[in-house]
Amino acid sequence: MLARVLTLLTAALLSFSDPAGDARGDGGYILPTRPPVSADALDLRSFQATPQAAGMRFTVGLGRIENPWGAPSGFSAGVTDIFVGRGLGGERTLDDLRLRTTGGGWTYHLRVTGFGSTLTQVPEGGGTPVPLPAPTVRLEGTRLVIDAAIPPGEYAYWVTSSVYSPLSPDGLLRPVTTPGPTHLQAGRADAPVPVDVLLPSGETTPFTQGTLAPVGQTRDTRVLILAALGGLGLLLVVGATVTLWRRGG
Repeated sequence: MLARVLTLLTAALLSFSDPAGDARGDGGYILPTRPPVSADALDLRSFQATPQAAGMRFTVGLGRIENPWGAPSGFSAGVTDIFVGRGLGGERTLDDLRLRTTGGGWTYHLRVTGFGSTLTQVPEGGGTPVPLPAPTVRLEGTRLVIDAAIPPGEYAYWVTSSVYSPLSPDGLLRPVTTPGPTHLQAGRADAPVPVDVLLPSGETTPFTQGTLAPVGQTRDTRVLILAALGGLGLLLVVGATVTLWRRGG
């Protein structure tokens, strides 16, 4: 019962927008031209998170939907990564994206591509992430609607968009410094893998400093709610005790 109350108190819709036209990393990334991929197809425009049944629903808005690799899902230009945490503990490296977190760490990681999606969870106390049931993904216009088996609640989120490649084991096209029609070209060899990140301010700090700040709830409100409920319970007990004492007097 208490868990249900906590879920109802903490679950809420979160919605964020991201500037248009910034899907080129630090501004100097050059996208591949074979097959051609437009910056709009990789451009994060919005992100929503809301409880849905026993899990969470994430809605990622893009500037455009393209399918250069002919995926049956109808989209294949990019890879969307969503890292989910509560700000306490968790992993600080955003897997293989050459980025680190600020404002806490993540526990869940969703990777969405047009050819399949995955969800992993970091065990309590750390260690190798373990796979969870794959999320379901569908297209609604220029939005990806993702239902994932993550307990409902408020979280911090790190969201990124990268170029998809069927030629790499993880589906990511990594930046290189050499030009070429199939290359994602950047100014340095260790440049972050994403071409866009969810950051309402539109800063390029993640691409110059290698760190990404979260959006959403960066503190675990469950602890605060438990403390508040405990304090309320104590006040009720004290009030009842005083009432009984006065009646007895």
